[in-house]
Amino acid sequence: MKRVIKLRFFISSDISKNSLLKLIIVFTVIFFVFLWITNLLLYLQVGFSYESVVEYYLGSEESFRPPRSYLGMLEEAHFHFFAMAIILVTLNHLILFTPIGGFWKLVLILSSFVSAFGDIAGGWLIRYVSPEFAYFKIASLIVLQISFAALMIIVVWFLYSKHKSSYG
Repeated sequence: MKRVIKLRFFISSDISKNSLLKLIIVFTVIFFVFLWITNLLLYLQVGFSYESVVEYYLGSEESFRPPRSYLGMLEEAHFHFFAMAIILVTLNHLILFTPIGGFWKLVLILSSFVSAFGDIAGGWLIRYVSPEFAYFKIASLIVLQISFAALMIIVVWFLYSKHKSSYG
């Protein structure tokens, strides 16, 4: 007799009662927190000013910084598209279980995915279209960091609160 293992916790409303699943989610969020911190630290090296972001992508003769190469940007985009999709599908899937309202779920889902795409696309737009897209890049990063933090906080809050799941 063949035994079928069901991934019941993905569609069950008792996600916060499954202690092993809670452990997996907490450890995953811990890794995401470190990703969030290192992402912020990397951007602090570039800077949050228009000038520093433009210099990062277009280079500077004064500081002997070459412009970002096509291949370097392509490799970075390749990894980031995959990684951000996995991270955001994980957190946004978990947010569906929380009791926050549907409007706020929609806001978090849209803001996290759109800002992640904007963050990745922003460098390309600066490098190959116009330096004015530096403002778009900075805004996308800020929205991404805020929505990413909100997703993590809400998911962990839900796991340890007494609220009932609102999945469905």
